[in-house]
Amino acid sequence: MEEFQYHHRSRSWRALAILGAIYALLLVGVVTIDLVWWIGALAVLCTLPAVYEFFTDRRAGLTLSAQELRWFTGTLTRDVPLDDIKIVRFDTRWDLSVRVTLILQNDKKLRLPHECLPPHRDFETRLKQAGLHVDRHHFVVF
Repeated sequence: MEEFQYHHRSRSWRALAILGAIYALLLVGVVTIDLVWWIGALAVLCTLPAVYEFFTDRRAGLTLSAQELRWFTGTLTRDVPLDDIKIVRFDTRWDLSVRVTLILQNDKKLRLPHECLPPHRDFETRLKQAGLHVDRHHFVVF
């Protein structure tokens, strides 16, 4: 089996364009419709986590080899041998995001951080090629 790698960076042109569009709309609102300052300030406060992510350029990624599954995000790094994984559970949530949980042989659960996950259909295919049991659950409440 060939090694599968996925890497993600939080700094992108898309993030910059979205932040720029939000700030431009707020500026247009202040100039043209006399937007109340505290409403604009609340909107700016909501964008601060995205600004922080953009400037820190946090990296995340995942590597699936024939022996182990390794992932990293920020300063967190973790690896699990494939022999220790009993089930890889994919949960589709109500907001259509996919949560991935590793259920180990000792029934301990490890949730993979969302920012290090590759597109879920491709990842599921790669996990099956590696010989892992993949379990899918759609729209689970708990």
